[in-house]
Amino acid sequence: MQPGPNNTITDVAGLTVGHRTVINGDLRTGFTAIVPHQGNIFLEKLPAAVDVINGFGKSAGIVQVEELGTLETPILLTNTFGVGTGIDALVRRELSINPSIDRALGTVNPVVMECNDGYLSDINALALTEADAFAALEATSTTFEQGSVGAGTGISAFGFKGGIGSSSRVIQLAGKTFTLGTLVQANFGRAGDLILPDGRKPDPKDARPTEERGSVIIVIATDVPLESRQLKRVARRAAAGLGRLGAFYGNGSGDISFAFSTAQRLPHYSESDFVARDVLQEDRIDLLFKAAAETTQEAVLNAMIASPAMRGYKGHARSSLADWLSTQD
Repeated sequence: MQPGPNNTITDVAGLTVGHRTVINGDLRTGFTAIVPHQGNIFLEKLPAAVDVINGFGKSAGIVQVEELGTLETPILLTNTFGVGTGIDALVRRELSINPSIDRALGTVNPVVMECNDGYLSDINALALTEADAFAALEATSTTFEQGSVGAGTGISAFGFKGGIGSSSRVIQLAGKTFTLGTLVQANFGRAGDLILPDGRKPDPKDARPTEERGSVIIVIATDVPLESRQLKRVARRAAAGLGRLGAFYGNGSGDISFAFSTAQRLPHYSESDFVARDVLQEDRIDLLFKAAAETTQEAVLNAMIASPAMRGYKGHARSSLADWLSTQD
């Protein structure tokens, strides 16, 4: 399918992404922030859904998203032990914007998802702060770096250096152009299992075979009008993109796909008993399924190719897929 103009998740209009990267001593970590629209997200929620491919993870906020089908904060990605800090930062952000939260409006549901970066970073240092989370939120833009940045700084994929990657596809419906974009935090896959689109299987010589104990967070955004049930179906198709890469979602892997639509904002309060909404006709949804699989596969590869080789905590090292590819020419 045809990529969007930037081939990133921010090809979905109104969406921005930012990073806070922390590289200091034994630390290789950070936050990545996704702001789904530029209004008051708590008061103007978005339809959303989550699909847990394999649930060995410590994410926050996804239970309420599963139940109510809405997103009401930005999304933060970070390391496993940074989730609590991310929750606090998002709650403080929403309290500053909406001071009546909990008193009149009800509480807020912060969404924070994670991957374990403990191989290359001293995760036990609990080094990330709310200031780091706020820095990622303040840095959001329609253009952003990929690779070893933000929440992708210290992570690994298929024995190589992993990271943050993104991709997008353009969809034609009812004579109009729509977009589906995906961002991944790629920290999964056993060394030797990666399958490139041309069939090659890169073998990182410096990585020993291990159990599948990584994670991948997939965030899918679209401006196609979808309700939460449809978004869950789209989120589930991200697994097809992971499978094309050689993943099998091992017992110790935390693989979560999160999807939302920016097509219509849902008011926190409404005087009406009903809300009128446009919803995609179900027999057109295959276009989005295909786009979700393609963008997930490409986003993971983009994350790896954009990530240079890295040495970190206790001298642990990961080589670069880009370096391996350069030796094959």
